[in-house]
Amino acid sequence: MIRVLIADDQAMIRGALAALLATEPDIEVVAQVERGDRVVEEALRSRPDVALLDIEMPGQDGITAAAGLRAKLPSCRVLILTVFGRPGYLRRAVDAGVSGFLLKDAPPDELASAIRRTAKGEKVIDSQLAHAALSEGSSPLTPRERDVLAMSVRGASVEEVARSLHLTNGTVRNHLSIAIQKLNAHNRIEAARIAEEKGWL
Repeated sequence: MIRVLIADDQAMIRGALAALLATEPDIEVVAQVERGDRVVEEALRSRPDVALLDIEMPGQDGITAAAGLRAKLPSCRVLILTVFGRPGYLRRAVDAGVSGFLLKDAPPDELASAIRRTAKGEKVIDSQLAHAALSEGSSPLTPRERDVLAMSVRGASVEEVARSLHLTNGTVRNHLSIAIQKLNAHNRIEAARIAEEKGWL
């Protein structure tokens, strides 16, 4: 049996995925969580073979959770299942050690197949998204520029970003200015929108 953990913040989606997988004779859902920051803890308790993770969840995003799983439970392979087909997300997911990346609008039978292939150690990545990621290129933002831009777009002031990231106000302004230039944007809101659309935030 392939043991599966499902992490998605929407109860209806979690339930539908669990019901769908319950019809498969060789797949067993052993855990469900609604927050990204509960993934590693629950995986260590339930010992799944495959973790099926959404990207956008409260507490922690699925890509960060995937990196945590890779560090704490390397035997568990990760399959991202998301509505966000952004090339930057795919690149970040691969960097985090994810084995598969599937869009939620894929046919239902593809999910069970992807879980089986992931459990065997194969890479399972949506082909159109893989092509887009290759043609899009890597994010030009440094990790610090990404952090500053992400916090500021959520409404944090320069002072709040500086305090949270242990930087000076001037350093935060410099990071924002460079990020805006790199993305050919007019302001930080536009820069954040561009970065979000490409999956770089």
